[in-house]
Amino acid sequence: MSQIDSIINILFNIYFYMIIFYVLMSWLPNVRDNFIGELLGKLVEPYLTPFRKIIPPLFGTIDFSPIVALLVLELAANGLRSVLFYLVG
Repeated sequence: MSQIDSIINILFNIYFYMIIFYVLMSWLPNVRDNFIGELLGKLVEPYLTPFRKIIPPLFGTIDFSPIVALLVLELAANGLRSVLFYLVG
């Protein structure tokens, strides 16, 4: 069980930091146009899009949807750990 839990933690942390870097890249012009920016966009945007449809930007510019997306990701990781702990023991 410990190995499964550590794999879930590693994958969660990787995706968590991918979202953080993607959000921080939005503050810098032309950063999303390079290879890493496009790659992060392809990996992170499909997850952020449903949250952006539900939560509109505040004042037209401040986007809180990544914060909600990160909270949901944390809840999903905890739920997955709980289900696996229940199934495996």
